[in-house]
Amino acid sequence: MRHDDTTTEPVPSYQGRPLPRPGEEVVDQGLAFDVGTLLGRRRLLGVLGAGLGAGGLAACGVSSSAASEPSASAGASAGTSAGEIPDETAGPYPGDGSNGPDVLEQSGIVRSDLTTSFGDASGTAEGVPMTLELTITDLAGGGGGFEGAAVYVWHCTREGGYSMYSEGVEEENFLRGVQVADADGLVRFTSVVPACYDGRWPHIHFEVYPDQASIVDSANAVATSQVALPQELCEAVYAEPGYEASVTNLARVDLASDNVFGDDGGASQLATVSGDVDSGFRVRLTAPVDTTTEPTGGGTGGAPGSGGMPGRGEPPSGAPGDQPS
Repeated sequence: MRHDDTTTEPVPSYQGRPLPRPGEEVVDQGLAFDVGTLLGRRRLLGVLGAGLGAGGLAACGVSSSAASEPSASAGASAGTSAGEIPDETAGPYPGDGSNGPDVLEQSGIVRSDLTTSFGDASGTAEGVPMTLELTITDLAGGGGGFEGAAVYVWHCTREGGYSMYSEGVEEENFLRGVQVADADGLVRFTSVVPACYDGRWPHIHFEVYPDQASIVDSANAVATSQVALPQELCEAVYAEPGYEASVTNLARVDLASDNVFGDDGGASQLATVSGDVDSGFRVRLTAPVDTTTEPTGGGTGGAPGSGGMPGRGEPPSGAPGDQPS
């Protein structure tokens, strides 16, 4: 009997799926393959996003599989959106001059470290360290990095209050700041992980302006949106001292029922995260912006379930739990 010593070369695959274009990189396999990869990740990881990886929570840390995944240039991946980032309410505590307090007119607002107040204020926000990286892409300009865009970021404290508004921190302006995007559309901030206050999923607010000169008027914002924090990150952080109230609040809310992220479970606003409570967390999101569309976000939000987006008005008098936006 004659034995055939020839062997058949295996077809290259990715995550168990044969590559339709074996000679090309994973990022060049076509839209259908990219969409299939995205759907497979979502089924596997639920609301976590692909960046959390199968390792999940280890030693109070959240691991990221970013190093072994295709680059962000592949298009549809965790922490990115195929279309424009959803416009959202700015909430009742924007501090952008739309309802009273205006941090954007203060010298020193363009900064990367948000943990301390500036100007006449001197407070420091305590909490688990967090580095926030937002990549702003310009859909009207072909989808590349929105170089020169000014991004204003703000979020609540470890205790759930907002500087310039909440009792005890009315005179502070920490956890607010602006960065100008580099050639890749990237802005980076150093901060602390925000609390979960009653009625809202843990989140970070941001506004995108076409350039730094535009931040003098909140009406110039071309996009207003929010970053959703993954559940595993929140559970790890909220086990730390100072975040005690967040444990109970987180148990009463989920992404599907949140009055901002609930329409799609935060699919395009859920951050990719790596790190741990000791060294801090890296939180990343890609936010595509289309300057040719009319912004529909901003405003001070409405009551949960109201579906309203009322105009900007006077600053609220209640605590964050009374104004869940």
